[in-house]
Amino acid sequence: MFKAMILLKRKEGATLAEFAEWWLQQHRPLAEKLPGLKQAIFNMIDEETAGNYDGVSELWFEDRKAFVQAYESDIGQEVAADSLANVSGRERMFVTEHIIK
Repeated sequence: MFKAMILLKRKEGATLAEFAEWWLQQHRPLAEKLPGLKQAIFNMIDEETAGNYDGVSELWFEDRKAFVQAYESDIGQEVAADSLANVSGRERMFVTEHIIK
């Protein structure tokens, strides 16, 4: 499986509550429609520890090709545009998980 982690910083002037409302109520349902998406987790940063980022999403796809194809699709373009219109910063990281039990 391929995992993308996306770190988001809220738009200037937006409160953490406003960011959470947009991200979890508007953006998340769009992201759930990404073709080939296997799993998604949206992690809201605790207000006490908010700093450089306010949210971290984890998106799993079969492989990197599936991820690229998802964001090249019409819904992928809509997801990306919605994100860029509502954040002041976005950083994508592609990671390999090493799970320790």
